[in-house]
Amino acid sequence: MSRSTKSHPGAAAYLRFLNLVEAIRSPALPSLDTTEERLLNVLGAAWHAGRRVTVLEAMQMLPDASSTTVHRRLNALRGKGLLANETDVGDSRVKYLVPTPAAMSYFEEMGRCLTRASEN
Repeated sequence: MSRSTKSHPGAAAYLRFLNLVEAIRSPALPSLDTTEERLLNVLGAAWHAGRRVTVLEAMQMLPDASSTTVHRRLNALRGKGLLANETDVGDSRVKYLVPTPAAMSYFEEMGRCLTRASEN
């Protein structure tokens, strides 16, 4: 049964957003699994708020995933060029996760999709 989203503009905008993301996912965005995408989004929100996130902190950012799983996904995101490590100046044992230009391009593409979806 199909229901119209005309009386639900928020739902319509969100569904347009999902369709736009799906349309650009293959050519413009790196392939991410669900956990990688969630982790990158959580990290992005932290970076946007001005937080510096250590690897150890990141491993606790997805409470429904084990730290081992998160660590593997962090390595995958590094391998896909979306994350880099930055060593703390005062303590070389502390590593911060920082976005790469590719991560910022990913967020930019998501933002464009969101803007386009909300314009209709």
